[in-house]
Amino acid sequence: QVQLVESGGGLVQPGGSLRLSCAASGAPLAYYDIAWFRQAPGKEREAISCISNSGRATIYADIVKGRFTISRDNAKNSVYLQMNNLQPEDTAVYYCAADPFRLPTTWRCPDGDYWGQGTQVTVSS
Repeated sequence: QVQLVESGGGLVQPGGSLRLSCAASGAPLAYYDIAWFRQAPGKEREAISCISNSGRATIYADIVKGRFTISRDNAKNSVYLQMNNLQPEDTAVYYCAADPFRLPTTWRCPDGDYWGQGTQVTVSS
């Protein structure tokens, strides 16, 4: 069973950048597809990006496409979310989540069998 820990959140001004990390332990990250979700106060949790276990497939929500980049380094058991041009509406708690990997023919973003505790991102001047 994999355990996930997010880091890298913080306070940033509009237009700034942050890089979130999701570190895995307990099982090789290469066995898992990973998704990043976020939840803003008073709003439902939303999926923003996901990546296959190999890193070959990625998906982005329209609201972050062109600004956020998901990547992974299985040798380091980590997944990253590079966030550029952050805006106040990006303020939320960001979570990474994992599902056991799916085959390419059936691949889709993970629903989240396993979750991290979240990291706060605040975009404010």
